[in-house]
Amino acid sequence: MESKKIMKNLLTPREIEVMDLLINGYNNSKISEELCISEHTTKAHISSIYEKLKVSNRVQATVKYLLG
Repeated sequence: MESKKIMKNLLTPREIEVMDLLINGYNNSKISEELCISEHTTKAHISSIYEKLKVSNRVQATVKYLLG
C-alpha cells in the first residue's frame, strides 16, 4: 500500500518497530520488554511518532500509519 510506504519513510527503523507493536496492541511496558529498552525510551519513541504523524493517540497513529 503506497500510503503505508509514505508513513514508513517518516519514521526511523526503531519507530517502525515500536509502531508495529502498537498496532498489535502492546502497552508501553510490553514494548519496552520486547525491544529491550526502558519505558522512558519507549515513551520518547511514541511521542516522536505522534509528532511525525501529527496525531495525539495510539488509535489515530494506527489509522494514519495503516491507511495514510
